[in-house]
Amino acid sequence: MAETGSSDEGRRGKQGSRRPRQQPGRRYRVHFSLTEHELAAVEEAATRAGLARGAYAAQVVLAAAGSDPDGPLTPQREALRELVRASGLARRIGVNLNQAVTRLNATGQRSGDLLPYARECLRRVQRLDSAAEQVRKTIR
Repeated sequence: MAETGSSDEGRRGKQGSRRPRQQPGRRYRVHFSLTEHELAAVEEAATRAGLARGAYAAQVVLAAAGSDPDGPLTPQREALRELVRASGLARRIGVNLNQAVTRLNATGQRSGDLLPYARECLRRVQRLDSAAEQVRKTIR
């Protein structure tokens, strides 16, 4: 591990395109090597987490070391991500339901399964939303 010098800080101050840090900067570096496949996997995971590659690697290492229980790979975060995705897919069902209602309004006739289908769609979306909210609360 090496400490970065103050000359690095001077150069960083002149770069207008960098966004301000939300946390104090890290002074120490850890270097490690990856294969092309490993690097691609890290970059993909960092993108999914919405982090830069180095920030993602630091959070994963700190989470594994026990210093950061809310690292990007926690089961709760993965569960929330999947619940949000499933909720979005369930909401798409509403589009099909809306089309069926539009047909009902246009023809004046409804199929026998329209109301049970609508109730089941609503029940599933509510359950997904409730589960996502519970996971969100455990993360914060």
